[in-house]
Amino acid sequence: MYPLGNPLRRPRIRHLGLPSVDGVAWAVALVVATLFRYDWDTGQIAVAGVLHIAAVAAVAQWLVGTAVGTYRGRYYVGSVEEAWSLALVASTVCALLFAYQFLMPEQLVPRSVPFTAALGMLALAACARLLVRRRSERPRGPVAGAQPVIVFGAGEAGRQLVRSMLSEPESGYRPVALLDDDPELRRRCIAGVRVRGGRADLAAVAAETRAQVLVIAVRHTEPAVMKQLAATALDAGIGVKLLPPLPELITPWVGFSDLRDLHVADLLGRRPIETDVATIAGYLRGKRVLVTGAGGSIGSELCRQIHRFEPAELMMLDRDESALHGVQLSIHGKALLDSPDVLLADIRDAEALNSLFAERRPEVVFHAAALKHLPMLEQYPVEAWKTNVLGTRHVLDAALNCGAERFVNISTDKAANPISVLGRSKRVGERLVASLSEQTDGSYLSVRFGNVLGSRGSVLTTFADQITAGRPLTITHPDVTRFFMTIPEAVELVIQAAAIGRSAEALVLDMGAPVRIVDVAHQLMEIAGRTTPIVYTGLRGGEKLHEELFGTDEYDVRPLHPAISHVRVPPLHPDDIRGLSAVADPAAAMVELTTGTPFVPTPRSGSAAVGLGAPFGGALLEVGRAEEHR
Repeated sequence: MYPLGNPLRRPRIRHLGLPSVDGVAWAVALVVATLFRYDWDTGQIAVAGVLHIAAVAAVAQWLVGTAVGTYRGRYYVGSVEEAWSLALVASTVCALLFAYQFLMPEQLVPRSVPFTAALGMLALAACARLLVRRRSERPRGPVAGAQPVIVFGAGEAGRQLVRSMLSEPESGYRPVALLDDDPELRRRCIAGVRVRGGRADLAAVAAETRAQVLVIAVRHTEPAVMKQLAATALDAGIGVKLLPPLPELITPWVGFSDLRDLHVADLLGRRPIETDVATIAGYLRGKRVLVTGAGGSIGSELCRQIHRFEPAELMMLDRDESALHGVQLSIHGKALLDSPDVLLADIRDAEALNSLFAERRPEVVFHAAALKHLPMLEQYPVEAWKTNVLGTRHVLDAALNCGAERFVNISTDKAANPISVLGRSKRVGERLVASLSEQTDGSYLSVRFGNVLGSRGSVLTTFADQITAGRPLTITHPDVTRFFMTIPEAVELVIQAAAIGRSAEALVLDMGAPVRIVDVAHQLMEIAGRTTPIVYTGLRGGEKLHEELFGTDEYDVRPLHPAISHVRVPPLHPDDIRGLSAVADPAAAMVELTTGTPFVPTPRSGSAAVGLGAPFGGALLEVGRAEEHR
């Protein structure tokens, strides 16, 4: 509510100024109350007694106020909370004065005076605080070059924002108008800034005031309203900024420093999903937690969020040392890469994984390491097999061997009715987790969700790069749709799912309504203020026009959380698992393992590599020998 330079926050005013003001208020109130009691006949007043009781009141006010926090910065000067605290202190002092008089050999003032004076003291102290607050919030005149701003939302957040901008001209913002759709807020004035209509009046008010920025200061704005405001503002040639959701604010008040730019995620129609933080903290706090693929988009956000819940140890595993450097830097503010929390290993290396897990003994494992680019894996199915299938098996084996009590496999919506190498490899991974979960009393499960906004190589970053470079936007099909979720939201739900999921399940996150990729492209161009042609390239092999979250034999059942569905995953047969390391044609094997047709591994030759067959250009699959020793 108040900027950092505000005099209300200075300790000297708190510890010296306010107690002095309140002491004077008691003295004045006691004198006036005594005069009132004697019908303004000064001859009946015992001046020494009034001065005596006034001194006692001032000391008692300071002691009680300090004890309850009124003078220790607990409340903001002039706030409702401080008013309640002040009333409590004044009532206590009044009672003490009444008791004090009984202890004195003679009465200092009439018995009714302390009660009457308490009301007067409250009025005087409150007026003094309101004057201080008014002075601190008065406009100090705009700095040259400050941008004229329209604030949409005349509620508490909007009021705080306007006052913050006016009290700190150096912010670079100058509020010139407020807008709100609530008719009861029309004609109101906040610190000299009038409410001049609703969202329908945005274009006219922008033209009249020559505003350069629209700030949306409404919590949980409806997606349709957000889109309309953004479109109108962009048509009027003014920028758009937002206040972030309340949990993202560093302080409980709102100021100009909290503003952020409009993001395409704000226009996609998704609502923030509440998670049960207490449940999450319960299974992570004090545990040894390991994250594979820790340097990736999902893995790094997992590490950042898990770190908040105070695990006994957070182990970040990745084969990319630069990615580990980045995630360690984002968590600790430094990245020397010489601490035991970073593990450099490849999940394809079963021996290395078993050694690390045996040494570090993680209790909770999040498996986020994977190859994820669909077109690339269509070209190189052997790589999908090595990482997404065999790599998942290696991590599972290592977790089972060290006795990990929880295992969470990060899957994808492409595993539902899979038609691509990526989808099939992730579906095999889900079935592997379900199968091996039968060998432990712990909770081993998968979590399935769609595209995440802003991940490396996502459509959002691709479009942003193309717009910046002025190149055409490439889209496969004009009607193609995808499910989208922000990375932090997806990770919060993954962590929540791990708390409520049961073994052999795939938990499917609520992704909201599917979004047309063409709409995302247009919204990004609107935000950027630039237009570029759209080129349709056609669907590629393995791509669906519309993604699915559930397979044909799966049902949307949400027994424990409104945003998380539970589906049973059929486990792989033990014979199928034993044959994984003896596959010559991984693409065909993945089809068999996801469609339920009998899986017959190709007999091993004496070589350490087996040909993959003509369809894949004779590529070679490196097969591990770990299975032979189990």
